[in-house]
Amino acid sequence: MEIRGSLPPDPAALAGARPYEGVWRFTAPAVEASVPQARHAVRDLLARQGVPAHDELVQGLLLIVSELVTNAVRHAALLSPQVAVEVAIGAEWIRVAVEDNHPYRPKALEADYAQTGGRGLLLVREITEEAGGVCDVEQTANGGKIVWAALPLAPLPGITSPRRAP
Repeated sequence: MEIRGSLPPDPAALAGARPYEGVWRFTAPAVEASVPQARHAVRDLLARQGVPAHDELVQGLLLIVSELVTNAVRHAALLSPQVAVEVAIGAEWIRVAVEDNHPYRPKALEADYAQTGGRGLLLVREITEEAGGVCDVEQTANGGKIVWAALPLAPLPGITSPRRAP
């Protein structure tokens, strides 16, 4: 993944925060069953907090969560029996991050339609870019990594989804 911008500010640092703003973090075992559980937890959090996100954004965000947790489960479970999911919501953006303790820094593969897998990070990057967001991979102090994506809550001026283009 590539840096396409900078990380949104910490919601806790914002003065006059809206009711839906904040940071939530949960951990889950690095097993396949955690993928739908993480997706449902994020969906329920967005609904419970009343986040003003349109359906297409929510669906893209949930797909990103699924892909990032799946990657952590499939590729990091040996060194990271738990994964952490963090959701940070600001006034104009939402950021999801998945952290594990494996040192490998993943890279988005190019589209090879003969493969049945291995394109999850490519999908994350494409969803993020289409929404006008940013994504990246960062190393943690303990040698693991955090893979994150931040999306604007409202479409940026001048950005048109290819599916909506005339």
